[in-house]
Amino acid sequence: MKKLKTITLATLAFLSSIGYASAQTAELQVIHNSADPAAAQVDVYVNGTLTLDNFAFRTATPFVTLPAGSTVNIGIAASNSTSVNDTLKNFSLVLTSGERYVAIANGVLNPSNYASNPDGASTTFTLFIQNNIQTAATMMGNVDFRVVHGATDAPTVDVIARNVATLVNDAPYSAITPYISVPAANYLLDVTPATGSPIVATFQADLSGLAGGSAIVFASGFLTPSANQNGPAFGLFAALANGTVVALPQTSIATLQVIHNAADPAAASVDIYVNGTLTLDNFAFRTATPFIEVPADVQLNIGVAPPTSMSVNDTLKNFQVTLTNGGSYVAIANGVLNPSNFASNPGGASTSFTLFLQNNIQTSATMMGNVDFRVVHGATDAPTVDVIARNVATLVNDAPYSAITNYISVPAANYLLDVTPAAGSPIVATFQADLSGLGGGSAIVFASGFLTPSANQNGPAFGLFAALANGTVVALPQTSIATLQVIHNAADPAAASVDIYVNGTLTLDNFAFRTATPFIEVPAGVQLNIGVAPPTSMSVSDTLKNFQVTLTNGDSYVAIANGVLNPSSFASNPDAASTGFTLFLQNNMRQSSINANEVDFRVVHGATDAPTVDVIAQGVATIVNDAPYSAITNYISVPAASYTLNVTPGNDNTTIVASFNAPLSTAAGASAVVLASGFLNPASNQNGEAFALIVVLADGTVLTLNNTITGIDEKNISDKVELYPNPASASTTISFAKINDRINAIEITDITGKIVKNILPQSNQNLIQINIDSFSSGLYMVKLIGENSVMTKKLIVR
Repeated sequence: MKKLKTITLATLAFLSSIGYASAQTAELQVIHNSADPAAAQVDVYVNGTLTLDNFAFRTATPFVTLPAGSTVNIGIAASNSTSVNDTLKNFSLVLTSGERYVAIANGVLNPSNYASNPDGASTTFTLFIQNNIQTAATMMGNVDFRVVHGATDAPTVDVIARNVATLVNDAPYSAITPYISVPAANYLLDVTPATGSPIVATFQADLSGLAGGSAIVFASGFLTPSANQNGPAFGLFAALANGTVVALPQTSIATLQVIHNAADPAAASVDIYVNGTLTLDNFAFRTATPFIEVPADVQLNIGVAPPTSMSVNDTLKNFQVTLTNGGSYVAIANGVLNPSNFASNPGGASTSFTLFLQNNIQTSATMMGNVDFRVVHGATDAPTVDVIARNVATLVNDAPYSAITNYISVPAANYLLDVTPAAGSPIVATFQADLSGLGGGSAIVFASGFLTPSANQNGPAFGLFAALANGTVVALPQTSIATLQVIHNAADPAAASVDIYVNGTLTLDNFAFRTATPFIEVPAGVQLNIGVAPPTSMSVSDTLKNFQVTLTNGDSYVAIANGVLNPSSFASNPDAASTGFTLFLQNNMRQSSINANEVDFRVVHGATDAPTVDVIAQGVATIVNDAPYSAITNYISVPAASYTLNVTPGNDNTTIVASFNAPLSTAAGASAVVLASGFLNPASNQNGEAFALIVVLADGTVLTLNNTITGIDEKNISDKVELYPNPASASTTISFAKINDRINAIEITDITGKIVKNILPQSNQNLIQINIDSFSSGLYMVKLIGENSVMTKKLIVR
């Protein structure tokens, strides 16, 4: 039996204060974390004096004062020792004056009797010594702690504060971390291998009452007691500054969000019981809970009862689920109570009331600025579907009833979501998904209700809804939208600029000839009145022409204002086609090419006084054949290159009416509308704009193609026009004294056909200096437009 003398810590502190009153001192806390059953209790001798008698595993001292600057011998003996001569292990250390230390007894007395450390670290009994130890937090309201890896048979580990942060990263056995400072709150601490998964064990760390305090948190015991002399099992413990050791309770927790998506009118509101306890009272259709903590690794019985239920005995449906510790789940109540009273699923899937259970659910996006969501097909009478973010991508492909997709991550923006059959068309319904305010968030988007309520007990109609992580459910508004590009190609001088009204609202003010809008969203499925008025209009009452159109949801259109207001004042069309002012409306328009290396375009014959024509890509092929006025071709796809386009009468390809350069080499991936525009004979058409080919891009940019020849009277002017200097930088001079034609205008176009400068010469002027200082380097075409001819000259700007 032990000697009767008992040395208490209070006595030790008193003796220490006397013995070291005039000497240099340091402070030391001792923690017993050696899980070896043979060391369950030990005696600790300091410089030969019994200091800790029967010092038990997983206990700690408060901070005690020891001499500094000289060697201190700490001896560990069996709990029945009679003197320092009985010590089994001795450790010498020199403490620094004014410092504060922790000494942690760790390891096993005979490693050969225990499992080796997986990383090959020595597990022999030792003292882990650490200086710079705190007795309080550095910030009021926080808790500061170090973490010690003291489990001999555990590998390198991470410690993750669940849904907060990784607190410890890649800590091997014997590691002692720097101080970690966290707000005083309740945490779940997941201990994992260095890879971050799977979870080895989870501990509840309720630090809410420790604000301002500090601790040493130590991993203790054996992961596999049976391989370690049946020693104590693995756990996490916290030694406080006053010597109190707190066991962090091991737990097993998952998080769960519940969504009610059962459209059966009889289940419009339900009671939810979990293991017999009423958990959700009067839980309504299309509502959701936030994520809540629920027990994991045990079977849960989830019972669904009418909203009038009195107890779990009233449940109509019961589901047994076992969740995994650390998992994050959504449980979606779906289906109908009596399928025979409802329309069958077109794909033959069971529509009986059930729970769709899905793990790996996120509460936030993985990338800031994005929104992450899963899509759930929960509409019992809907077939397999696609969900397409219009003009972006197919988000969901071939999803049958009950399908839950993987996460889809998209930038936080505004989208149109088209729901279609698996074939991709037609559109069943379209929904507006404004995600612009949800950057960094996550959601469960679920198809809900019935496509045909009348066949389903008049239950709620089909819709798309989004359940956010906080339990908010947002209805995505159903809408019907088409896209429309408007082009002004009416060459009548009286319509050089017009006002456009849509359903009485001024939409385009002073809309000029040969300009275009980009593709804009407009209502579909309803009649639109498009009114055209003079640019001086005050209201829709001033419209001269009105057109009624109804666009199809999801389609893409071009509306081309064309023709003349009073055909009797203009040359007739050679083929007797009506040239009255009208709208050419074309659907199935593209905003980009199908093949990224090609250019896709439609050609529109919009020149009122031009006959049926062909358009020939010189040396390539006839791309337009026998197109009369008002014709709009199908899409033509060509490699992105430069072409010469010859316009000829439809019945005479030997007579080139006009020839245009089409520099498409940099337009790969683009789409366009190419329009024949203006008059072949302006003098017979109120001196309106001359014939040209214009190219309208999807963004509304209008380019005029360079006309290399016009008519049979075209002249080669290489020896009649002088341009000097050429190449030039700041300015150049053009001389055209040798031309037997009056030059009315000079146009300078860049390589894309864009007009960059217009010059109107005086009647007697044949020498003009041109300022090109603002021009970018490159090739330009200088076009001289005369009474009877059109001539071009190349200009190189350096």
